[in-house]
Order: sequence, then structure tokens, then C-alpha cells
Amino acid sequence: MSEVCVIIGASHAAAQLSASLRTEGWEGEILVIGDEAYFPYHRPPLSKTFLSGEKTIEQIQIRPAAFYEKQNIQFKLNTRIEAIDREKKSLTLSSGETLQYDKLALCTGSRPRILTLEGSQLPGVHYLRTAADIEGIQSDIAPGKKAVIVGGGYIGLETAAALRKLGLEVTVLEMMDRVLQRVTAPEISAFYHRVHTEEGVDIKTGTAIRAIEGNGKVEGVILDDQSRLDADLVIIGAGILPNVELAEKAGLEVDNGILVDELAKTSDPDIVAAGDCTNFPNPLFGKRMRLESVPNAMEQSRSAAASICGKEKVYAAQPWFWSDQYDTKLQIAGLSEGYDQVVIRGDYEQSRSFVAWYLKDGKLLAADCVNRGKEFMTAKKLIQSGVEVDATKLADDSIDPKELLP
Repeated sequence: MSEVCVIIGASHAAAQLSASLRTEGWEGEILVIGDEAYFPYHRPPLSKTFLSGEKTIEQIQIRPAAFYEKQNIQFKLNTRIEAIDREKKSLTLSSGETLQYDKLALCTGSRPRILTLEGSQLPGVHYLRTAADIEGIQSDIAPGKKAVIVGGGYIGLETAAALRKLGLEVTVLEMMDRVLQRVTAPEISAFYHRVHTEEGVDIKTGTAIRAIEGNGKVEGVILDDQSRLDADLVIIGAGILPNVELAEKAGLEVDNGILVDELAKTSDPDIVAAGDCTNFPNPLFGKRMRLESVPNAMEQSRSAAASICGKEKVYAAQPWFWSDQYDTKLQIAGLSEGYDQVVIRGDYEQSRSFVAWYLKDGKLLAADCVNRGKEFMTAKKLIQSGVEVDATKLADDSIDPKELLP
């Protein structure tokens, strides 16, 4: 009998992990179990080209079905796992069926943080995480309709941009004093506030939602100052939570994610985990972290696949992210947490092309690059090198980015 590796969650991480298993030499069975109806698909287009109808679910699939068939990777979709029995190495499905595994990979991802507000269960209230979520939103959108987006993070702003392109009237509500306050410098927040305002979005900061009202369907939202906004649909983007319940119930170590080592191994030698659901040590930053990003899911999955095959491939990748809004592509290298200086290259107040460099003790921690691909590549190399940088050169737009490298 050949060994069986079961992957729970048909996510970015699962797509990469299943493919990497074959690359690393796994000859046994591979079964991917997902609770959605589709093969793994790219998540970033959901709030952009998929929402706008420019691309279909088939067009955003990570790999075509033919790839999995050729690699003999099996799928069981529309299926939920209810429990993991580590002692018996078995899984209980929602149907009551049980499956055996030799190796198990948890790629359970994350889910939206649900708001418990009066009226939050009304038709027309949406979250944005899956293709089904988008299909629900699409049924409610039409030019001229009024959309209220709760949350001024990247998902909220990307959704606002997509809805404006489709001709909706859009209002973004952000509890904090500025959009993106948790993750960026004030200059970046000011830039995106300006861009969205120029595109016709009404952004209200320092504003919380108190209730959603409507008679059988969303008709408006009540704010914390008791004022009311008309709304034909409400989209909530209040952050996400890692899906750790299955691991926790199975007795695996969990703390803001499933705890794994640098090889993506959990506290069980036959179980690995990868993606949004994991809390892992990053040697580049000297601490544990949980990242919500596609590059993290892909790279960590390669380490997980190697571990399953008895090899060691340390996961120590530098974090990077991106966001597309209107005609701006933001590429983020590194993590800006703990910076003591921000250096700006370009004009964030007038143009749509600039860089915010984040420094600590003279060294580059991170960079937010708006329509600046060359600086993004330079930033990744500077962060990796750990050398001190000249802030005046970083700010000088006349200096070629390559000249910033040691």
C-alpha cells in the first residue's frame, strides 16, 4: 500500500504544497480536501478583476485541472473536515465518512472577522474572502447603487476601487484616524485618501458603524454619531482570523496561528502546516510572526512539502506584498513594524508614483513602492543585506535605484 498525504484546505498553500510534493519525490497518494466547489484559485483578483467580471473562476485558477490529473493529485471538494484523530491518523468528514492518512498538511487559511451588529444578518451585507462571497456581491451591484464599505484596510480600499469602476457610489468607513493606519506611515495613508477622493470615493475616518437597517434588505447604516447613510449593499472588511480550530481540537500547539518551526512542522511529527493559518519563526527578523500573503503561503508550502518527504528546506523568505487600486500598483518589501524614520522619494501629495522607505537605526526595514518597480527590487536587496543606508540618497529621485545598493 502506498502512503497517503492528505492536504486540508484547497488554498494557495495547498496548490503549491501538492505540486511541490511531486517535485520533492513523493510517490504516494495526494488528496486535497476543500470546502469550496472549486480547484485552488488566486485570491487577490477576487476584489478586483473577478469582482468586476473581467475574469471567470476558471481564469483565476492557480493551475488547470489537467495539471492535477497529470500529477495524480486527487481532490475532494465541497467537503469539510470535522475532526483529526492523531492517534489513529484518521479524519472525520462532515458526511460522517472517515479517511486515513500517513502525512497530513494543514492549509486551512483564514476567515473574515464577523461583526455582530444589529442588522448584520440582513440580505445585502457581505464579506469578501471566497469566490462565493464575490458572487453574492455581484448579485447586488449595479451602476448608481450606493455601497458602504466598513474598514479602510487594503481589502476595503481595493473593493472601493473596483466598485467605483463599476459605477457605484462608494463610502468607506474607518474607525481609526486614517486609512491603513495599522500597516503604513501617515504619508501612505494620505496618498490613498487623496487618490480615492479623486476617484469619487467618500472616505470617513474616525467613524464607526453602530447598526445596519432595512426592511428585508439593507437600506442604510447608522453611524456612531447617530447619523444615517443610505446603502444598497454593505461590505465588511474588518480583518481576518486564522482557521486554527481543527488543529486546536486535535491538540496541536496554537497561538495566533498553528505553531510551526522553520521547516513548517507542527508539534506532531506527521503533520505540517502552511499559509495564513501558521505562526512561524522568521530568522531574518528574529521573532515569530503570522503573515497573510500569497508569497508567504507559496514559500512556506515548499518547506512543508520537503519536510513531508524527509528533507530539510528552511523557510526564511523575506515578506513582500502588493495591492492594485485604480492605476496604482503598490509593492511592499519587508515589514515596517518598529521603524524610527520614514524617507520619501517622489511626490506623494501630487503624483501617483513615489516610495516610502522605512528605516530603523539607519538600516532599511521596509519600503512601500507605488508604481516604482525598480525601487521595489532594490529595497528587497537592501533589506536582505542589512547594511546602513544613506537617507539623503534614498530621497534623491535623480539617483538610479541601482546606485543605492552596496
